[in-house]
Formats: sequence, C-alpha cells, structure tokens
Amino acid sequence: MGPDDSIGTQVETRKGSLPTREWVTRGSAPRILVAEDQVEMRTLLRRALKRRGYDVVEAPDGPGLINAIVDGLMEKETQVPDLIVTDVRMPGFSGMEVLARLRREGWTTPVILITAFGDAQLHDDAALLGASRVLNKPFAMEDLCDAVEALVPPRR
Repeated sequence: MGPDDSIGTQVETRKGSLPTREWVTRGSAPRILVAEDQVEMRTLLRRALKRRGYDVVEAPDGPGLINAIVDGLMEKETQVPDLIVTDVRMPGFSGMEVLARLRREGWTTPVILITAFGDAQLHDDAALLGASRVLNKPFAMEDLCDAVEALVPPRR
C-alpha cells in the first residue's frame, strides 16, 4: 500500500474492495487515525506522530473511530487514513471489532493495535484479522513511531 505521488489520481483498487486511499494531494502528510479512549495517551500519540510529520485525526472511542472513517469518506476529496492506530479495549466497539469489519469490507489499510491486555490469544486473533502490529502497553513511543514509519513512511 502506498499513495501515488500524482495529484488527483486514483490509486490501487482491488476488485470488490475499497481502496486504502482514493485521492492524494502532492506533498500532503500521510494521515494517521488514532483511536484511544484515554485522553492523556491519545494526546501523547498525537504529539509523537505529528513530530514525525504525520497528519493525525483523533477518535475517543470505537464509535468515534467509525465516525472518523465515515467522515473521511464523505469529504469533498476522500480522505481515507493511510494507517490506523487503535486501542483494543474502548467503549462502543473494540479495536478488534473495527479491524474485523474493515477486513470484511475489503479494506487493506494497515492497523496497529495497542493494548494493556495483550495475551497470546489476542496476538493470534489480531494476526488472523490482519493487524500489522500489536503493541503491549506500556510501550516506548519510539517503538510505536518506528512501527508507523515502517508501514507508512512520512513525506519529507
């Protein structure tokens, strides 16, 4: 996955699935959608990713994550996130439920799950659903940023 560098060009669309990013603007920062119900943690994630050159959209819970995705699809120029970072346990919908739904709908957007409850079963289930990475809390912010950069390098 990776956005095309040309202006207003439709990119990678698999038959029967939604593209991970329909329209891109030259020079725009990759968009990271962060869903975390703890305000302090969400703020730390946003600040760290913005310092690395990302455009960050925040969601406070599972329904907020869904709304942020829908809002991006409804924009004049579609703004689908290049990557999603989501907590596993959140009010409304869990990060796992959202990941499962995205994959059922054919989305290939990379997803990094973060959790304070990362047992072996959760890691196995996340891998089966196609999570790009699972980070157990507490984690070093550098580890998260490195994982994000490996999946979606910032434009410089």
